[in-house]
Amino acid sequence: MSDSETTRLSRLVTLLTVLQTKRTITASELADRFSVSTRTIYRDIRTLERAGIPIVTQEGKGYSMLEGYRIPPVMFTREEAVSLLTAEKLASRLTDTATARLSGAAMDKLRAALRYSDRDHLERVSHHIEVIEPITTPDRPNAYHQLVAAVAARRVVQVEYQAAETGESTVREIEPIGLYLSQHWHVVAYCRLRQAFRNFRLDRFSALAVSDEEFPSRPETLQRYWIDEAKRRDKEKVVIRFDSSEVSPAQAQHLHDTKHQYGWTHQQNLPEGSLEMLFLVGSLPYIATWLLPFTSAITVVEPASLRGYLSELAQRAYISFYQK
Repeated sequence: MSDSETTRLSRLVTLLTVLQTKRTITASELADRFSVSTRTIYRDIRTLERAGIPIVTQEGKGYSMLEGYRIPPVMFTREEAVSLLTAEKLASRLTDTATARLSGAAMDKLRAALRYSDRDHLERVSHHIEVIEPITTPDRPNAYHQLVAAVAARRVVQVEYQAAETGESTVREIEPIGLYLSQHWHVVAYCRLRQAFRNFRLDRFSALAVSDEEFPSRPETLQRYWIDEAKRRDKEKVVIRFDSSEVSPAQAQHLHDTKHQYGWTHQQNLPEGSLEMLFLVGSLPYIATWLLPFTSAITVVEPASLRGYLSELAQRAYISFYQK
């Protein structure tokens, strides 16, 4: 079999998996995913149809698999299995009891689908991958799991929340729109008590209950929330390019773990492999202090004044070091 035939066969197998995991997907989306033309996707779809796969073409919407049709699971590669093992270990330390249990159950099903040699490999590798300590302090058991379900089902959640500034506990009804991890797990939600969107830390919940009340669908997203917050606080736009190959994996992880605290709103991968990140900040010296340890890996796109702050901080650090 030629290299081109091998590539096409691999694409067809992956295409089958994608069609089973998506309700509907367009030819252009598939073309972007596989880096081929839409004409190639059309040919691949016809090939699958001739092989007896019941693909439904929805005019103006795209392709989907006939409801109820399933094929046996595609065998995982060894590398895919190890990546899921890593995800299981992260879930066991960085989420909550219920999510960790479900993640473990999913991994058991994965192990059952592996060849014996790959199961043995996964068992050996497992002892060499550890999350030594959680990035967050332990949150209320199952808070994460319950809030993810509430976001998906648009359910109102009743919480008892302890304010960071005063320590005062208040009972709130919230309409959650998303969660994120930045040292601690947070949920962004519309607070009916304050009549505005608020950012809540999960470890400050002393009680939580998901109600049966469904709230209306909202156009707000996490990204929209952060941008609106930045505008409300009159923050300045900062754009940097980050090359993770210039720092250790631990440093790169630390940058991603803490970026939300410094006004991060958006990022995109660039063709050469670096990452362009957008921040909206209230103080350039403040973000410069955070960026200083990563100077070998970052390029400041804008504003130019941020380069001046970084240069000044670097000079101070140099002088301080050699004066000791």
